[in-house]
Amino acid sequence: MTDTAGATLGLTSAEVAERVADGRTNAYTDATSRSAWSIVRANVFTLFNGIIVACFAVLLILGRWQDALFGLSAIANTIIGSVQEFRAKAALDKLALLHAPTARVMREGELRDVTIADVVLDDILVLRAGDQIAADGVVIDSSRLQADESMLTGESDAVDKQTADEVLSGSIVVGGEGTARVTRVGADSFANKLASEAKRFSLVASELRRSVDKVLKFQAWIIGPVALLVLNAQIFVFGGWPEAISSGEWRQAAVNAIASVIAMIPLGLVLMTSIAFAVGAVKLAARQVLVQELPAVEGLARVDVICLDKTGTLTEGEIVFDEAHPVFRSTSGTLSTLEAEPVPHEAPSGWEQVLAWYGAEPDANATARCLAAAYQAECDLEPDARIPFSSARKWSAVSFTGAAEGTWVLGGPEMVFQGDAHKELRSRSSQLAASGRRTLVLGHCPAALTPEHVDAETLPAGLKPVTLLTFRESVRSDAVETLGYFASQGVDVKIISGDNPQTVAAIAREVGLDAPSGFDARELPDDQDSLAAELERHTVFGRVTPTQKKAIVQALQSSGHTVAMTGDGVNDALAIKEADIGIAMESGSAATKAVARIVLLDGKFEHLPGVVAEGRQVIANIERVSMLFLTKTAWATVLAIVFGISIMQFPFLPRQLSVVDGLTIGIPAFFLALMPNTRRYIPGFLRRSLSFAVPAGLVVGLVVWWYAWAAGGAGIQQEELRTGATLILTIIGLWILVVLSRPIDGWKIVIIGAMMIGLILVYAVPLARTFLGFTDPSLITTLLVIGLSIVAIAGVEVVRFIHRRYVRRHGGTGDY
Repeated sequence: MTDTAGATLGLTSAEVAERVADGRTNAYTDATSRSAWSIVRANVFTLFNGIIVACFAVLLILGRWQDALFGLSAIANTIIGSVQEFRAKAALDKLALLHAPTARVMREGELRDVTIADVVLDDILVLRAGDQIAADGVVIDSSRLQADESMLTGESDAVDKQTADEVLSGSIVVGGEGTARVTRVGADSFANKLASEAKRFSLVASELRRSVDKVLKFQAWIIGPVALLVLNAQIFVFGGWPEAISSGEWRQAAVNAIASVIAMIPLGLVLMTSIAFAVGAVKLAARQVLVQELPAVEGLARVDVICLDKTGTLTEGEIVFDEAHPVFRSTSGTLSTLEAEPVPHEAPSGWEQVLAWYGAEPDANATARCLAAAYQAECDLEPDARIPFSSARKWSAVSFTGAAEGTWVLGGPEMVFQGDAHKELRSRSSQLAASGRRTLVLGHCPAALTPEHVDAETLPAGLKPVTLLTFRESVRSDAVETLGYFASQGVDVKIISGDNPQTVAAIAREVGLDAPSGFDARELPDDQDSLAAELERHTVFGRVTPTQKKAIVQALQSSGHTVAMTGDGVNDALAIKEADIGIAMESGSAATKAVARIVLLDGKFEHLPGVVAEGRQVIANIERVSMLFLTKTAWATVLAIVFGISIMQFPFLPRQLSVVDGLTIGIPAFFLALMPNTRRYIPGFLRRSLSFAVPAGLVVGLVVWWYAWAAGGAGIQQEELRTGATLILTIIGLWILVVLSRPIDGWKIVIIGAMMIGLILVYAVPLARTFLGFTDPSLITTLLVIGLSIVAIAGVEVVRFIHRRYVRRHGGTGDY
């Protein structure tokens, strides 16, 4: 289809059907959530699962299926983790589908909105300011078409697109309008080939996952040597390699070594982290909050500065024309409303018609469109030349002949009239803006725009103001309460807007922020350090360009802040993408929603406190749970090393450690990870966790070793020794659970109580006792268990006391 008529009419239904049948559509696997294969791979094909499977297989070969219980636990962990993530994926993908962005195409001479996936090869895309380009194409018609390709190429300046130029999927139309024929779709398009844009699931920096990975890597390095150390020690316990092999005791030595290895692996920690992320995302989805990357749930807890665009965030986003404030001397000889400024010129003819034209033009922005209702005069003006509106220069210009002859400029007063001759005009504009109204000026000069003016985007000389125009925005009813929440939580708020600084400051004061005045972003320094200093001194910034919004986010990050950015306009896209957590409104442009990590589907600002609270619940609970798992890993590592060095028989069977793991960590951790928790985030998750887990694990490991040494010296038989060792380990584990669950209230009492009942049952029920290899403890074993349990509990309390002081010294509360 190369003829002009075809380009105007677009594809026919038959041509579309043919391309759909051939697979030449823009359908592409959406990467807003994890693929099924990545979920299976992450939960099944891991190093530690490989170790567990190998140990499981060895025990089955040895005929010790009773000691292979941990294999069932690992399988259950894998299934639960996969099911939870699949459920989260289904919920999020459903929401993503319901709120999928659309493209505007011309088909059979009609303008139609279709989903991005329904765009086909050779479709004619109709492009307007604010659109995200759905597929790669070639421009066939351009009216000052400009595209921002920064998300694809890193080039922040808008690129002019002329006829025959290529446009790239994922780029954003920031000015003008045009049409383009689609040349590449689906996986062949430029945007979909960029892994950094496609694989959104893993983009968020997650301290939880990074910390867990560090622990797992450390364990992976030491688990092999420690396993060999324990195996060698157990072989020597049974008389050395020749004797153990000939007597068959090598089998028990292998079982003991496997018990020590399995205990060292924090089996459920990755599972609990994934479940907490997934459940948090699903809970937010129920509140109409779409989480496009699961780790973003955690990132919300770390935010300490939130940057808000005014329009659509603090305000409803709907602009209503307020009033015209003429600045000329009327034809009757009386002065205009600007009495303070003597204006020598009279009103140029046709200015109301010009405002009607501005309100009716196809690519008018929301502010200009308000003029259509106020100036409903028949508008038959045809422009001779024009310079479309740009958010960078903040004005547009058009030339007419006839009734409204000359050049007319509509834009920000400070941007259009910058000389000293217009100080009083700008002063009046500032007064109007200080009342919370958005202010534009209409200017005029008799000269027409020349091609040189259009190409260089400059204005002819002799421009004079005609009228100031004010527009109103209604403040969101939930803004005051929401900002009050952030203030109470220690989250700093920055308002960054493209509007007049005083207008923005007035709105900020209306919603309860301390903002005596707004700072004009044109005076912001380019140097990042100087910019960061200005950001510390001011709260409200006006006349901020899209590039400056991004620079503001970067400067805050360079000062050590974790930054969230909210917005709905295409001019917010760069900053939202750069922020640690980008939050977009559903009403926003497709480009903004595409780069955001969280989308407020109903556009309600009041959801943000709940979003932050959910993130805090996730990270606070996972920190608590991680201490349980890491303490177990610490004492298991200590036990393996000390029993390996001392050449003593390992005092546990794998099945017994499985019971300890389930009662003191696995089952309670599942519930603790999902409980309400409003503790504020404090950096240093891994350091805090290890500062408790390592010394507590050392106490537990040495106490158990001391028990085994004392029991062995007293001549206690191996079965009874294992019974006592398991009892000590379970009692201490339950006490650590109590310590890390404080304050003990509500469901925590039920959970801990249930685990204690479980401990009694495994020792009291004959079937469980027989299966686990327990026996009735003698008096000396009972005394050793009670005495050493008290010693260990006292040691854990000392560790906790020191740990709390350590955490407080590093800015935390010590509470979980």
